[in-house]
This record gives sequence, C-alpha cells and structure tokens, in this order.
Amino acid sequence: MSSENLNGSLETSFQNTIATVEFGHPASNSFPRELLNKLTNEINSLSRNEEVSVIILKSQGEKAFCSGASFDELLKVENEEQGLEFFSGFAHLLNAMRNCDKLIIGRVQGKAVGGGVGIISACDYVFATPQSDIKLSELVIGIGPFVIEPAVSRKIGKTAMTEMTLSGDKWKSAEWAFQKGLYSVLTEAENLDEKVESFAKKLSSYNPDALYEMKKVIWEGTEQWESLLFERAAITGKLVLSDFTRNALLQFKK
Repeated sequence: MSSENLNGSLETSFQNTIATVEFGHPASNSFPRELLNKLTNEINSLSRNEEVSVIILKSQGEKAFCSGASFDELLKVENEEQGLEFFSGFAHLLNAMRNCDKLIIGRVQGKAVGGGVGIISACDYVFATPQSDIKLSELVIGIGPFVIEPAVSRKIGKTAMTEMTLSGDKWKSAEWAFQKGLYSVLTEAENLDEKVESFAKKLSSYNPDALYEMKKVIWEGTEQWESLLFERAAITGKLVLSDFTRNALLQFKK
C-alpha cells in the first residue's frame, strides 16, 4: 500500500512475515501532521496483522533519516489547541510504536534531528551508519524535546539526554549514539541493508508468541506514557506560540 503527495509519502512492502515501512518527505524526511498520522495508523494496522512478525522502519534517500517536525506547519500553529494537536502527533506515534505487538527494527542511514531522534528511540533495535549523527535542537528554537524525552531518556539515560538537549546547536556523532545505546549496531552504509534484512529474517524465524511476550517485557514501566506524552505535547504546543520561537523558525527557513 502506498500514499504520496506534497505532505510526503508512506509505503509498506511485505516479504514473508516481514513488513518494511518506508516514509519520505522532500524536506529532509521531515514530518507534517498528515504523514505522522499515516505512519501511526500503519504501525497500528501492522500490530493487528497476524501475517506480520517483524517490522522494519526506514526512510527514503541516502542522506537524512528524519529532520523531525515540519517547520512550515509549526509556523501555521495559531493557538494552544492547534499546538497541542500538532505535537500530539508525535505522542500518538511513539505510543503506537511502544504498544505495537511486533518488534520494530530501525534502519538509520543518515542524520536525525528532534522528533527523528524520538522515533529512533522508540524502535526496539536499530542499525545505523557512521553518517547517522543526531541532534536535539529544540531549545535553539525556543521549545524543548518534551514529547520525545521519555523515549530518548529510556534509551540513552537522562544524563546523555540532558547533554544533547543543552548543547542543542551541536551534533552528536553516530559513534556517540552507539556508545550511549541509541544504536544497536553501527555498520558501513554499503552493508546496512544486508545486515538489517539478515537480522529481520532471523527474528522472523523465532516463535511469534515469544517475540510478542518479549516486546511487552522490553516496554515494561512505560504505561504512564498514555497520558504523559500528551501533557508534554501541551507544554510544547504553548511554547511554539512564543515570539522567540516564531522568529527562530523564520531564521531557520531563510
């Protein structure tokens, strides 16, 4: 199934019991709300699909994995209600990935910023390349990584998350992300697909009931995210209305 328009594209392909979900957007694979909703719905659908045992999540192209929220849509937010609605998109997606009955393997070929780091953090196992640097730049534009923080902190720890957030104008290397636990495997770009596919095939050969039970164990203790992420979305939705953020977003777009 596929969907493609000015708001980006989403395509899912199947090989035996492995589903590969690929998202894309011309602006460095950023996420407008419509694309976020489509990815969330697709994850929920695959979770219910008894023919699927493993999900691979990837993005289009050879450069950026994901640049986070769409700046164009952020500039269109006019009130707190709209702000809450927009950032709730990431909350819904992270909860969908957390609640998904299937293990999710992330394929990260390039850099990730903001919400892109959150999506990587919500994967259960991640393959990346040496080009897959990361950055949490939210404070630079006057907001903060409030919605994705629980996912990022769960993967790399509160201290490393704080370091990334407070130095939001600087990239952290893929090696740093690997050492902190965000990436499970670091491999050269030419080997990425082979390693991802081999690992997915191996997982798909295991008892699906065991994989399902393991998924639940992996995410134990995150039940409060059902409300926490939306509380965080409300904070961000309010901050995005500030003059500071408006001016910063306009500067980034120049």
